Amino acid sequence: MPITSIIGELGRARRGGYAIPLFGFFEMNAVEGVIRAAEEASSPVILGIYTNMIDADSVEASAAYIRRRAEGSTVPVSLFLDHGQSYEQCIRAMAFGFTDVMFDGSRLPFEENMEITRLIVRAAHAVGAGVEAELGHVGMAADEAGDSSGLTDPDSVRRFVAETGVDSLAISIGTAHGVYRGTPRLDFDLLSRIASVTDIPLVMHGGSGLTEEQFRRAVAGGMAKINIATDLFQASTAAMREKALQEADYGCMVEAVASAHYEQSLHYFKLFGSVNAVDRRDMR
Repeated sequence: MPITSIIGELGRARRGGYAIPLFGFFEMNAVEGVIRAAEEASSPVILGIYTNMIDADSVEASAAYIRRRAEGSTVPVSLFLDHGQSYEQCIRAMAFGFTDVMFDGSRLPFEENMEITRLIVRAAHAVGAGVEAELGHVGMAADEAGDSSGLTDPDSVRRFVAETGVDSLAISIGTAHGVYRGTPRLDFDLLSRIASVTDIPLVMHGGSGLTEEQFRRAVAGGMAKINIATDLFQASTAAMREKALQEADYGCMVEAVASAHYEQSLHYFKLFGSVNAVDRRDMR
């Protein structure tokens, strides 16, 4: 089926009590493993390109490949700009055929974050793309020291959503990007308060390293999209090292990347409850 915005699927996920994963990737062997798992799970899937790749010479070709690959897929596939840093980056991604963009203005003053998000939403909706914003700030695990200064303020959520028209909202409840130094502590009471003031899909960043119980509570609390990248990269690295010890050839090494992404992606589809979401959607 054609590549498509994920917004409609995220709305179904929030109403249905499950979450759709975004899997970060750098190259096409990873994409093949992820799509193979999505088709087996009959789940929508989001392929995320991080902001530092949007200016690379290869990004337009990558987007074209994923559009063509999606045409032959049996499940909805979305191409997502993750953590776009400016209006210009988001527009550039949409020009390349990205179906959805995230503008990360979480480090900006509230009013500035809101104004830029509003402009991006207007441009994106004109071409059928969806927009995710971030309110509060999800930092890096290596930098986290346990303070709560970056957590999302529930009182600001209603106004932000109403005045920007954003389609989904990344919030901070205690997760962090990268490898955690200890066991992450999530504020599920905060999640409940945020979920009570908006019905748009909520998004969790920094998912790699959480326990299965934390994931289940987050999904039950309203998280409709969960980003996973570090876990996939670590699994692929381990798989390639194992092949290297076996003196495997290049073909075996790249297949190890695809297989690792397939196995980990399938795990998350099951954990987040999105297995057979495509079939359930078609029955409604």
